[in-house]
Amino acid sequence: MVSANAVFLSALIFLLSNVHIAAEVLDQFSGRPNIVFIFADDWGYGDLGVHGSRFLKTPNLDAMAAEGTDFQNFWVNNPVCSPSRAAIMTGQFPARHRIHGHFSHVASHVERGMPDWLDPEQTMLPRLLQEAGYKTGHFGKWHLTNTRVPDAPTPSVYGFDEYGAYNLSGEQMPVEATCSRTIDFIRRHKDQPFFVNVWIHETHTPHYPKEKYLQQFDHLGEQERVYAAVVAEADAEIGRILNTLDELGLTDNTLVIFSSDNGPEVEGGEAQRYSADASTGPGLGRMYSVGETGGLSGQKRSLLAGGLRVPFIACWPGQVPAGRVDRTAVMAGVDLLPTFSALANASLPAGFQPDGENILPALAGGDFERTKPLFWEWRNSDEFRDWWPRYGVQAGQWRMVMNGDASRLHLYDMEEDWVERHNLAAAHPDVVDRLRAKLKEWVATLPTGPAEAGLSAARGDL
Repeated sequence: MVSANAVFLSALIFLLSNVHIAAEVLDQFSGRPNIVFIFADDWGYGDLGVHGSRFLKTPNLDAMAAEGTDFQNFWVNNPVCSPSRAAIMTGQFPARHRIHGHFSHVASHVERGMPDWLDPEQTMLPRLLQEAGYKTGHFGKWHLTNTRVPDAPTPSVYGFDEYGAYNLSGEQMPVEATCSRTIDFIRRHKDQPFFVNVWIHETHTPHYPKEKYLQQFDHLGEQERVYAAVVAEADAEIGRILNTLDELGLTDNTLVIFSSDNGPEVEGGEAQRYSADASTGPGLGRMYSVGETGGLSGQKRSLLAGGLRVPFIACWPGQVPAGRVDRTAVMAGVDLLPTFSALANASLPAGFQPDGENILPALAGGDFERTKPLFWEWRNSDEFRDWWPRYGVQAGQWRMVMNGDASRLHLYDMEEDWVERHNLAAAHPDVVDRLRAKLKEWVATLPTGPAEAGLSAARGDL
């Protein structure tokens, strides 16, 4: 039998070696960079020219990939917006905070066992960077509460010095102001380290295509023309941000990341031609949501790859290798908090356990092998669509998804089956047993109810 002292010593050696490796990697990066995190909405893995889109044009994002690294094995931690964004903010799986779906009205949250907003008392990425001396800003979508929860905290409570947003309580910033507000923030804080969330509206409904972009796609059919115009406008606005960094001489000291909160929306029929949102207004609906997964199985609301594997492009000249495509580094939304904190020399609170890992070795162009499993929980399962998986787990080359009672279970070899077409569960019962045990152990750690700090006073009226 191995002694407790031997186990402790082994663990200590492992910890110190990892600290040493992290320090070596951090030394490759010069100074504390500015961080611009562009997070799109329902933007599919295939919705990029550089990813082989059939009809979309994204010259600025394609150029960003050419000047940086295109990480093609990045996973978000839920197939819809609110929980996926909560994972970015907390560095933890959203199920740890009982955020299982999008934030709506209080009665809906009660029915689904959710809080009414993300608990601001938890460790938060922007607060960590703010405390490390960064100027912090958030512009664009919020949706870590809802317009119909009037007593929800504002983004400033989470550690943002400045914000302009929609899908929150209080004043709604116009969608089209997102990048302009970001540029203004950058200009005013160019002389100090800054972190800014740019959570753009595209490609979520309602769609608001502008005539100048529609004209560029006259050769396409009606649906693809609208979607292409929406994507083209977003790409152009991102180009404005990148040009501003160039103009101010900030490009070489700024890490820019582009990603998306989940896979593309499911296309609707004629009945979904129009749509309206309380925070952004009326526009065109899901009939025009013809985004692409790049061949991956599943879309938004599915735990299959097309709902979770999304674009992740990182650019930082001289630091992140240019023109590189990385398909091997398995990275996830929960990794951004520990990674950005390391870049900013921000200290994690004592006792805080992120579910994510520091992915600086991958950003630096080195080898990165994930040591922690990834877990997913999706409570809005539907047996008749590809929404059927309720749970997911990925460890090493294997990824398993299953419904609530495990009567339906798929196992994928991610090294051989990139698009998740071949269920290998019957051929590898030992792997299934191992992953089910990991999943059961993880589920046992989850809370049984939402935190009090995330509850609205409106619950007393129900």
